[in-house]
Amino acid sequence: MSSQVWVSLISLGGVALGGALSFLIQFATQRSAERTELRRQQTELSEARRAERLALLARFVEVAAEAERAAFSRPHEWDDTTPWFLTAQDAMNRLWVAERLIRVQFPLPVHNAARKYFLDLNRTVWEGLPDGESLRDYLEDNRLVFLDAARAVMG
Repeated sequence: MSSQVWVSLISLGGVALGGALSFLIQFATQRSAERTELRRQQTELSEARRAERLALLARFVEVAAEAERAAFSRPHEWDDTTPWFLTAQDAMNRLWVAERLIRVQFPLPVHNAARKYFLDLNRTVWEGLPDGESLRDYLEDNRLVFLDAARAVMG
């Protein structure tokens, strides 16, 4: 083979090697950019879910406080036409919805704790407590279990 053929082959080999290296660099850069974008999207989604969960927790706690006020102000005698009943029924209906949404948005241990707290509130709003039992003490344990479970999930 002539030296001119060798020079051509070496030049062609250099072009092929350069093209292959260029392709590999572009491929690696593209993959890196895709991974970075995926991480950014996952972070945004995680932050959005956290914000949704915080809003839901705030709603649940707010409505539970209304239900507790209804339990504290429960009259000895009432029927379905008294203002207390209408206020209590509205609060309990909204608390029921918030408790169901907790089930959708949170792991089961958080929902189970919310459910126990809801059931305690429901019982005290509609049935009251036996004489001598403190409403605050009766509700405290399951309220704290719920709040601790929510805090553990929220990190």
